[in-house]
Amino acid sequence: MHDIRLIRETPDAFDAALARRGIAPVSSEVLAIDEGRRARIAAAEAALAERNAASREVGAAKAKGDDAEFQRLRALVAEKKDEIARLEAEAGAADGALRETLMGIANLPYDDVPDGADESGNVEVRRWGTPRSFEGKPLEHYEIPGAKAGFDFEAAGRLSGARFVVLRGGLVRVHRALAQFMLDTHVDKHGLTEMWTPVLVRDEAMVGTGQLPKFAEDSYQTTNGWWLVPTSEVTLTNLLAGEIVDGASLPRRMTAHTQCFRSEAGSAGKDTAGMLRQHQFEKVEMVSITRPEESRDEQERMVGCAEAILQGLGLPYRVVMLCTGDMGFSARRTYDLEVWLPGQDTYREISSVSDCGDFQARRMNARFRREEGARPEFVHTLNGSGLAVGRTLIAVLENGQQADGSISLPEALHPYLGGRTRLTPTGELA
Repeated sequence: MHDIRLIRETPDAFDAALARRGIAPVSSEVLAIDEGRRARIAAAEAALAERNAASREVGAAKAKGDDAEFQRLRALVAEKKDEIARLEAEAGAADGALRETLMGIANLPYDDVPDGADESGNVEVRRWGTPRSFEGKPLEHYEIPGAKAGFDFEAAGRLSGARFVVLRGGLVRVHRALAQFMLDTHVDKHGLTEMWTPVLVRDEAMVGTGQLPKFAEDSYQTTNGWWLVPTSEVTLTNLLAGEIVDGASLPRRMTAHTQCFRSEAGSAGKDTAGMLRQHQFEKVEMVSITRPEESRDEQERMVGCAEAILQGLGLPYRVVMLCTGDMGFSARRTYDLEVWLPGQDTYREISSVSDCGDFQARRMNARFRREEGARPEFVHTLNGSGLAVGRTLIAVLENGQQADGSISLPEALHPYLGGRTRLTPTGELA
């Protein structure tokens, strides 16, 4: 959410920043609501002062025996009481309208974010690794013999419909090993604190991280009002909602492995084959909470954490900075990591690492004090995938495929697989 004072003081600059994201000017609409709200608050305060003054004079009029003045003042007090109630109700309605409007406005990009209307405006920062050569055209993950036996899309369709998958046998163990490798790396090497959090949350948590109110159709809601989390960014970030923490405790760096749920609204016809785009998937998430001046360096550190997973698995990838038109709603700057998928002959997103500034913190009122007695300030929040487990599995399968249909597995996973090093052409670990 945005600071209304920023919009009051620099409306043109605010609109110009939104224009970089392709969003029409909104400052005049916001300020009109704000001015109406402030006018009603001022009128209510003036009416309260008049009522208080009249209340003080009632006793004096009664003591003088001036019944006419006594009745006039009593009527004035009652009138002002009704007027105050009306003005406060109107101010409350205007405050709600202002908050709802601000809640629907995307975050402002940092100055160093490249301008662009869509993903074509993204800027490549660096690459790591060299895609290997294959004899013939490499297969996509669901076509490789060594993996094919472990995928059952038909059974998943009978159980749940499209965009679900049943995994079995050795493939499940590789999937589980990947998640464990990610967690162990983040905890043991990167110093993140492992958390375990719910996958069902209230409205307030989804509002806090920006999924609500604008993007309700992208998530699933239960009949009793809970939301299934699209990522544990929601729960990890909201751990500080409504809190004022000691600045000395920052940064807080957390990771969690959870099931995630997305409706994939608007993705009809995209990535329908295989398990690239699913309604239910697993992800190891990273969240950092920092002081404002630390968030830029923290974002670079988080990108490095995600890169370390890909490097540890020997998977070629590239890092791109998203342009203004391709960033998520809550982000001020985002780096995407895109892993090489030989079956598709292209790089595909496997992690997004975003600096949200104080945007989410304002929505959830998450603050810190630099020292005892200091004025509370909003924290900065950052989140990133470290990594999406299913997409990492896809990358491991496609990059490790062999001519005989077997799949060579990354050395980093061998300890998690009991020393087994590959999937045979029939899908067994060996």
